[in-house]
Amino acid sequence: MDTTGRASGAPETIDWEALRQAAAAAMGRSYSPYSKYPVGAAALLDDGRIVSGCNVENASYGLTLCAECTMVGALQMGGGGRIRAFYCVDAAGAVLMPCGRCRQLLYEFRSPGMVLMTGRGIKTMDEILPDAFGPENLENH
Repeated sequence: MDTTGRASGAPETIDWEALRQAAAAAMGRSYSPYSKYPVGAAALLDDGRIVSGCNVENASYGLTLCAECTMVGALQMGGGGRIRAFYCVDAAGAVLMPCGRCRQLLYEFRSPGMVLMTGRGIKTMDEILPDAFGPENLENH
């Protein structure tokens, strides 16, 4: 993979700045009155669309939705698709790594060769969630 985000075999580069801006705009819509920690996420889909989401907190805390959750909801409501690239930010614009639950969610909706912006640069889904359990495991049973 090169620094433009081109995964092996991928014909196009990824506009990481457009994804960062979409994530930052989504972060501005966050509902985070309890943690005061707004988060925004954005993904480039396999058809070229960008979808985004923000965290939505709840007074019971356990029912809080991460930005990745609302983003995947927007993906499905917008007609579906597969994620090619992902970017997540906090209020300061710092890159955030998805939590374990959200890594699993992103894995479910990934396209082959999906990449993510991380605090350590561009990584593949396999690098951040090695040996993942997914739909292919259920198909074998």
